[in-house]
Amino acid sequence: MDNEIYLKREYKYFSKEDNLNEPLALYNAKVDPDWIDYNGHMSESFYLYAFGDASDALFQYIGIDNNYRMAGQSFYTVETHINYYLEASEGEPLKFLTQVLGLDSKRLHIFHQMFHGDTGDLLATTEQMIIHVDMKKARASEIDHDVFEILEKVWNSHQKLPSPKQKGRVMKI
Repeated sequence: MDNEIYLKREYKYFSKEDNLNEPLALYNAKVDPDWIDYNGHMSESFYLYAFGDASDALFQYIGIDNNYRMAGQSFYTVETHINYYLEASEGEPLKFLTQVLGLDSKRLHIFHQMFHGDTGDLLATTEQMIIHVDMKKARASEIDHDVFEILEKVWNSHQKLPSPKQKGRVMKI
C-alpha cells in the first residue's frame, strides 16, 4: 500500500463517548474499478484487501499509527476465514462493522462484516486471528498498555454481543 495514500485516509479515533455495545462502524469504501474481475464483479482477493483496510481502521481507532509501527510494533494476521454471500459491482458503496471476539496479552480475535452501503445486504464476512509482534525481534510480544486498555474496553462490551453465526466455521464436504 502506498504510504502517501494510507496517510490521507480519515479514521475514527477511540473516544470514551463511543457506543461499544454494538459492532464498531469504522470504515466505509466504494468498489474500486481495479477490484473488478473477468466476471464483472468484485474479485475474491479484493474482499480480503477491503477487509484489510477495515482492520487498518480498527488499528487506527485503538491507537496504532505509523509512529507505533516505526517504533517496531504491529499486528500480523495469522489466520483468516472469509465467507462470500453476494456480489459487489464497480462503484457500489461498502460498509464494514467490526466485532472483537477475543483478546489476551498478545492476540486479538476479530470479526468483520461487509455490507452493501445502500441496501444493507450482507456481502461477506471474515474472522481473523491477529498477533501483536515486536518487529525488531520478529516474534510475538505483549500489546502496548495504552492500546490494550482500549481493546479491553471494546472486548468487555463486545462479549455481551451475540456471537456471529460464521464464527469458528470449519470447511468440509
